[in-house]
Amino acid sequence: MKDQQDNQFTPEPEVMPIPLASEDNGLSVRQKVKILNLYIDNFYKDEFLKKLKQGIVFTPNVDHLMQLQSNRQLLQAYKAADYVICDSQILVYASKFLGTPFKEKLAGSDVFPAFCHYHKDNPDIRVFLLGAAPGVAKKAQERINARIGRKIVVGEYSPPWGFENDEQECHKIVQLINESNATVLGVGVGAPKQELFISKYKHKFNPNIKIIMGIGATIDFEAGNVKRAPKFLSDIGLEWFYRFSVEPRRLWKRYFVDDVGFLWLILKQKLKLYKAPF
Repeated sequence: MKDQQDNQFTPEPEVMPIPLASEDNGLSVRQKVKILNLYIDNFYKDEFLKKLKQGIVFTPNVDHLMQLQSNRQLLQAYKAADYVICDSQILVYASKFLGTPFKEKLAGSDVFPAFCHYHKDNPDIRVFLLGAAPGVAKKAQERINARIGRKIVVGEYSPPWGFENDEQECHKIVQLINESNATVLGVGVGAPKQELFISKYKHKFNPNIKIIMGIGATIDFEAGNVKRAPKFLSDIGLEWFYRFSVEPRRLWKRYFVDDVGFLWLILKQKLKLYKAPF
């Protein structure tokens, strides 16, 4: 009878408390919420900014969750990340439906500028931006530095298309970052490229690179190259529709083909019918 019980499947909890060493060497509880096959940290923004001292930060949205249903390599990269924060109001709605609500949405495009502002007077925070089209990262660098009032962004590079398949180019990028004197790396080349690049090359960076963030379209937003959705649309979960209206040719497949199954998967999770693919 005991052997039978031991072999029964025990589902993973929807909310997972993780004890972490806090700054005062005591124990604090870090809560994660399970959405499909991914545990996502549950923070308020101010709480996260205070806690983030080092590590890899990924920012999943609906599209990432759908990719995680078929991309084992991406899932492994996510599992190795130190922080995984909720980048989507749709995920916030899903968490409420599942009975395990997120405290708030922590979009990378909100968290990154907030991080820079939080550390505006901290000379130990020096950022390198990797991503966007030629000239865009440079413009983002100039605008961020002007807004912060110091040279917080110390380097930038816009990689060529297909760089992730060019080992020589990737090593050149690593060298640029290592020579920049940066302590923070923001990678905005889209998913899954940015997560896989970070996962593959994280051990090649100098030890002074303490924080690595996947920041998606943030570099375009910071440069003013792409306009963000109005706040009220973002707050009600329609930023995706605004982005589609701005870039329909690039985003129609993502939103109307690749991601349409998300609600069905969430319903299956609610009914305890969802099974992780890996």
